[in-house]
Amino acid sequence: MPVSRRQLLAGASGAAAATWLNGCGGFSRSGSSGASTSRDTVTFMTWASDAEASAFTRLASAFESANSGVTVDLRIVPFGEMFTGVDAQLQSGTAPDVFRVDYPTMGLYSSQGQLLDLTDHLDSALTDDFIPALYQGVQFDGAPYGVPHQTDTTCIVYQPAMFEAAGITSVPDSLDSAWSWEEFSAVADQLKARLGGDVLPFAYDWQQAGAFRWLTWLFETGGRLLESDLTSPAIVSAEGAKALEFTRSFFENEWIPNNTSVKGATYPDTIFVSQKIAMAFVGDFLLPGLDEGIKDRFEWQATYQPKDVRASTDLGGNALVATEQASNKDLAAEFLRFMVASENMASFCEEAVELPTLQSLVGEQLDYATRPDLVPTFAEQSTTMTAEDVAQITTPFFGQINILLQEQLEQCFVNGQSVEDTLSGIAEGVEAAAGG
Repeated sequence: MPVSRRQLLAGASGAAAATWLNGCGGFSRSGSSGASTSRDTVTFMTWASDAEASAFTRLASAFESANSGVTVDLRIVPFGEMFTGVDAQLQSGTAPDVFRVDYPTMGLYSSQGQLLDLTDHLDSALTDDFIPALYQGVQFDGAPYGVPHQTDTTCIVYQPAMFEAAGITSVPDSLDSAWSWEEFSAVADQLKARLGGDVLPFAYDWQQAGAFRWLTWLFETGGRLLESDLTSPAIVSAEGAKALEFTRSFFENEWIPNNTSVKGATYPDTIFVSQKIAMAFVGDFLLPGLDEGIKDRFEWQATYQPKDVRASTDLGGNALVATEQASNKDLAAEFLRFMVASENMASFCEEAVELPTLQSLVGEQLDYATRPDLVPTFAEQSTTMTAEDVAQITTPFFGQINILLQEQLEQCFVNGQSVEDTLSGIAEGVEAAAGG
């Protein structure tokens, strides 16, 4: 069963949260009894949206056609069961040959010797073409343990009619012209004052396991979560305080609905479709769902995230990895290479409305299935993620940090905890996670 649009919105660190909270919990699926017993079969476990499921199925068939006698056992499972299942099967020796993993969770697996070291399976022509920050995200101690398959990022979708009603006539049309925090605040104030009723300016996509997306604001101040040693906390800083005070003002100024807090149950795309907000911070993978929900009821466009001393974004998307337990390691590695071959990556991203990880595809005009006019905005926004940002989000203990962010940010935004205590709480949690 494909993962729901709501589960996908939980985002990249959902896997990490599931792993740390549930450990090696049980997992079952009719027809899937564990790892492949045939050296001519590749077992591939993944979650998927409807569009992704279609693309994965098509590419699995293409791999079979290109490799006579080979079978791809594609196992599409609910996102909520994905990583408890992988963990249990790794422990029992029945893991799939290949599985999908988000970038923030990569370090958890690569640091434990559970994944196949791909050093001897990837040539430089391929690895040199990967976006450097994303290729770094699949490495541990300098060795690659996966291939970056696709990425996604957050931008703002907005309703021009609401902007016009509020007297807002200028919207950034390039990354360089993105609103500053001060300009974004003025836009939010203007929307709040003039729209009236129960329509609020915006909602941000940091709900539940998406809490890590708050780090975008921290990075935009020039701040850091971790020091360069990637274990010591760096968040207790003027930059950390600035980011936290600004994002807390979203609630203080009543710019966003209370039920879209970090632990809230309402997500930006849903409330945007219902026209209860003028803007929503969403990932590009949600464009098909938004288009289906909105149809022709109203016009909607996309623009860039606000920026402070720099622009930034969240590390969305997923890698594909082979397990050390793979029955045929060479075949598993060949499947990974096939999935990230330029033509195959392009067709997957076009169908799923996601962004490629090959530099040679970044400037290409891909034929996206949904709202191709908006995808370039997301693609340009994705360039603001730096290698330093990626390194802080792909540590082996980041799953614990993401849970920590959920707790501490909710206390600050909703329950009145001070900025100082929140920063200290995050720092103390980082130290505990790194030491564990």
